[in-house]
Amino acid sequence: MLYPIRLCFDLQRRGGFGARIGRLCLALALLASFGLSGALAQANEHAEINRLIQAGQLNQALTRVDQLLSTQPRDPQLRFLRGVIQTESGRSADAIATFSQLTQEFPELPEPYNNLAVLFASQGQFDQARAALEMAIRTNPSYATAHENLGDIYAKLASQAYSRALQLDAGNTALPPKLNLIRNLFAAEASGVRPSGTAARAATAPAPGARPAAAAPALAAATPAPAPAPAPAPAARPAAAAAATATAATAATAATAATAAPAPAAAAEREVEAAVRAWARAWSARDMKGYLAAYGPGFRPEGGLSRSAWEAERTARIVPRARISVGVHDLSIRVDGERATVRFRQSFSSDNVNLNSRKTLAMVKSGGRWLIVRETTGS
Repeated sequence: MLYPIRLCFDLQRRGGFGARIGRLCLALALLASFGLSGALAQANEHAEINRLIQAGQLNQALTRVDQLLSTQPRDPQLRFLRGVIQTESGRSADAIATFSQLTQEFPELPEPYNNLAVLFASQGQFDQARAALEMAIRTNPSYATAHENLGDIYAKLASQAYSRALQLDAGNTALPPKLNLIRNLFAAEASGVRPSGTAARAATAPAPGARPAAAAPALAAATPAPAPAPAPAPAARPAAAAAATATAATAATAATAATAAPAPAAAAEREVEAAVRAWARAWSARDMKGYLAAYGPGFRPEGGLSRSAWEAERTARIVPRARISVGVHDLSIRVDGERATVRFRQSFSSDNVNLNSRKTLAMVKSGGRWLIVRETTGS
């Protein structure tokens, strides 16, 4: 079976349709080489090791992995699990060596590259983390986790570059005014007065040639503390109290009226939330019919894949899993007529993966149902 498996890997490296044929070819070749009973026994072993890892029994999990590797030294899943155990045990150097070796022997797998990036980032090696994530995306352009992690790495690199710029050019007067403008805006809002238009620019703009240190005194001068108001005459107090009571009563009546009948937008938001949670339940249950039905005809997959190729890839990644759990948290829904934007935090766990990511769904209402037309991760 070595020749067919090598041919499968060659197909995967070509990318596009050849990569998808290669993945299917590899799955069939491995299943034929091990036999159905052997594949099931191996899956049970992997599930038991994952159970030990999740229970925190790392020594027992590592012992079992090493026992299996003594007879299956090239098994990529066992070696991947070994790297996960080393990471969880705080043995970062060993884990980096394990995942690096996997990327060399199985360059078509994106997961080892992703885990290498996480380890590099934990050590502050953000350039190496970026390179590893770019390789993960090159092997699988629709690998959402790698895209999200790469966005976080870019943000960290930008922050470092900005900090270095401030340290190296402390006399640069182009940066501090921007920071002063933000502070001035907050100060104005806190005092209950928000300048606008020309007045706002005049109040916040630094004088020509002025050094940044002058900004603070200027701010203090521009927003003097208001003089204490004179106490009202005793006779005026009952009238003021009556006015305050009337205002409070009016506000309470308005609040009661607002909650008496829910607005149409609130009903639409509930429909959108129900559709999102149904999508997550179908994914968790590996119900491909229900999962794919949550995507509308206008859905366009990321990575340039066709709809049929995307559906085949999603099926290949979801169905073989022994267990999947998808959680939706911190929902933020904005409805605009027949369109909605949903932002939330997604928790995902499967056989040997536990992830938390930010996700955005663009949805449209079609035929009485809210359907996904765009899906992005990390936004």
